[in-house]
Amino acid sequence: MRSVLIIEDDINIAELERDYLKLNGYKADIVHDGMKGLEKAISGIYEVIIVDLMLPDKNGYEIIKAVRNRFEIPIIVVSAKSEDIDKIRGLDYGADDYLTKPFSPAELAARVKSHINRYERLKGKNTCSEVINHKGLEINAGSHKVFVNGREIQLTTKEYELLFFLASNPNIVFTKEHIFNTIWGDDYYGDTATVPVHIQKIRKKIEKDAGNPQYIETLWGTGYRFNS
Repeated sequence: MRSVLIIEDDINIAELERDYLKLNGYKADIVHDGMKGLEKAISGIYEVIIVDLMLPDKNGYEIIKAVRNRFEIPIIVVSAKSEDIDKIRGLDYGADDYLTKPFSPAELAARVKSHINRYERLKGKNTCSEVINHKGLEINAGSHKVFVNGREIQLTTKEYELLFFLASNPNIVFTKEHIFNTIWGDDYYGDTATVPVHIQKIRKKIEKDAGNPQYIETLWGTGYRFNS
């Protein structure tokens, strides 16, 4: 049975999330404050973390960052903070998904399932020994690691998956819609706006000058391609 950690200080919301996850076959634990939530989140026993941003003792951003420094497991934010800047910040810290309150608990359960399936498919792909090398950028599919000029770069699961997809298909232009459907799939409830957000995050991490990228090129009105 898959284990999910819910870090949420609103007892009613936390129990609603837990009940729907249990109905869908998951084991779900609840923690109501940030400090205890962080301790459990980095224990390594959970396959998905669901975290609120506004928590007592330690906020959700700190928890996301700490988990991402150790694990590549899916992290889903469920928060009342609905501004784009909050969503972008959550993704920048390493979250894979973002749901705003009020939300559909059935949708949350569907997203948990989607992220677990994609994470496991990605792990399966990484059993191969393929290594992509290009202009100081190294993508190692076997170890799920990325290096720029020998320095390891920390990417989220979605960032890695997107970068690996583009780098595996050099010089081919892909639309936002194609990238979205390939990386996030039909069972994801977001929209294509997440694609440029993730590409910008990747550029900040791997490019010498994110405003003048050498790896991932934007073709305005068309899409993106990886330059070989």
